[in-house]
This record gives sequence, C-alpha cells and structure tokens, in this order.
Amino acid sequence: MRVLLYFQGQKAIKKSGVGRAMKHQMQALDAVGIEYSLIDEGEFDLIHINTLLTQTQSLIRKYRKKKIPIIVHGHSTLEDFRDSFRGWKTMSLYFYPQLLSIYRQADLIITPTPYSKRIIDSYQLDTKVVYLSNGIDLNAYRSDEQKLQVFKDFFSITNEKVVIGIGYPFVRKGVLDFIEVARLNPEITFIWFGHLASILNSTEILNAIKKKPDNVILPGYISNDVIKGAMQYASCLLFPSFEETEGIVVLEAMASRLPLLVRRIGVYDEWLKEDVSCYMAASVNEFHEKLSALLSKDNSQMIEAAYQVVSDRSLEKIGIGLKEIYENLISDYKKKI
Repeated sequence: MRVLLYFQGQKAIKKSGVGRAMKHQMQALDAVGIEYSLIDEGEFDLIHINTLLTQTQSLIRKYRKKKIPIIVHGHSTLEDFRDSFRGWKTMSLYFYPQLLSIYRQADLIITPTPYSKRIIDSYQLDTKVVYLSNGIDLNAYRSDEQKLQVFKDFFSITNEKVVIGIGYPFVRKGVLDFIEVARLNPEITFIWFGHLASILNSTEILNAIKKKPDNVILPGYISNDVIKGAMQYASCLLFPSFEETEGIVVLEAMASRLPLLVRRIGVYDEWLKEDVSCYMAASVNEFHEKLSALLSKDNSQMIEAAYQVVSDRSLEKIGIGLKEIYENLISDYKKKI
C-alpha cells in the first residue's frame, strides 16, 4: 500500500495544529510500515487529504478520474473557523462552501473525536465519517532535564509559579480569558505561546495585549524544546478555548503529566472527566477559582488518570487505526468499481 499524505503549504502550516497532525500521521504510518509520500509523484493506492486549500479541488478531480479512493481529514469545522482572525466573516463566504464541497467529494472523512464527528454528520453530506485521534508521541514528552533547563534559562525562571497557554492568540482560543485570569493572580507568571501577525488579529485581541498585566508574557512562536520544558515546569496548562476538534496541546500536556484546566465544552465529553482527569470551568471567575484549587492540591491522581487516557492515543495505536481504515476503504472501493 502506498499513500499520498496531502498537506498543501507545508511550511505555512508547520506551526499549527494541522502541522503537528502531519508529523503525527507520518510517525503513525512509519510505526505500522505503510509507505507514504508528501509529494504528488508516482502511483498511489489511496489519497489522504489534510488541507482544504486552493489546489485541493484539482487534486480530487485528478484522482477521481484515476479511480483512487480519497480520504479527507476533518481537522476543520464551520464552528471552529469562527472568531479565529480578523476578517473571518468575510473569509467564511469562501471557506464554508469550499469546506462542504470538499467533504462531500470524499469517500471517507476521518475526524479526531466523537464530538467533531457529530458536527460533520450534522452537515448532512452523505459521506461516511469516522473518528480517530490525532495521536501523540508519548516519548517526545517524557521528563527531560535538558529541555526543562532550556525553558528556565530562556525566561530566567527561578522558583516562581508558572501557568502556560498554547495556541494562536485568537478570540476562539480563549486568550482574552487567559489574560483576565492572570490579572486576578498577579503573583503567578502566565506565559502564552503562539504567534499571529497583527494584521490578522482582531482589534479586541490587540487592545487586550496592549493592556495586559505585567505578569503575562507573550513570547510568540518559540522552539519546541522550550515549550516541552515549559510543560514540565509549569503548574498548569490553562486552555480556555471555546471550540476544538480535539486540541493537540491538551494531549501534549497530558503526555507531559501537566495538570489541565480547560473550558467546559463538548469536545471533551467522551474522553476527559471533570475533576478526574482535568479541571474544567466556564467563566473567568470559575477559571480563577479552579486554578486556586489546582494550585493548593496534590494533583498526582488526576495527572495519572490523564496519562492513562492519553496513552490510548499513542502514535503506534493511531497507526494501527489508520491502517485498518485504509484497508477497509480500499477493499470497499474496489467492490464498487
């Protein structure tokens, strides 16, 4: 079996969740011995499309003529496009029809969670949808003293408490609430990792950044080792996102044995349990209260519960899942032609 893993604009998406999903898919397929290419050259038994950009439609037409089965990965929904960057409403006039058109042309859609499957099913596309986690490289998030020191040196950290957030600084990601929770906790250092060009960011976010309290650090895009060190040092990942299809940073925190404080939203319903594997909140005041509780408790049982959950999403297991999905689709497709 040879698969085309299609990611248009690989350099542009490198810093995004889709970019990390690309790396995870490659590792997962390596783990189960499936040959793949990121370049559209040669012959393929299956096409696995991950980016819904300008060249996607022509790629679908090309391989539809060749009678090769096509999977589209449901990283995006109409819901998680909202409140992402300046001009999203105008962009949605193009994005929404494009998204639905590409999803309709797929032979199968893979999406990361039962929640995102329900959303895509609600579009009534007449396309089969299955869910499979983006997965996580557990070994990459093991305790590492060198990465821990890299983080501490980068930010001149000594013994202070640190709370981190990760993601593009969109309204949707909850960065406004992150800043307000920090304002209520001036004795704690809050660091939000992630960069978005000012021209793309909303006026609301830009104003909030200008008025942020001194205990909030916004370093922009930082090397992976610094972030991995931060996950080992920090007291908490505060991730108040309003909408996700899974949340790869949540998996990364769980693999790092970092306590989680997330927004109480539907994407976590089937796999995270409040006060068992994470803390949840729904407002600035509740985030503040839950953070105070988290910082005053022994969270070792919660950390272990979260690690057991994320262990089921190891890339080896995701590779087995992808292989089964691929083989079943190819077999079913051959029966139809």
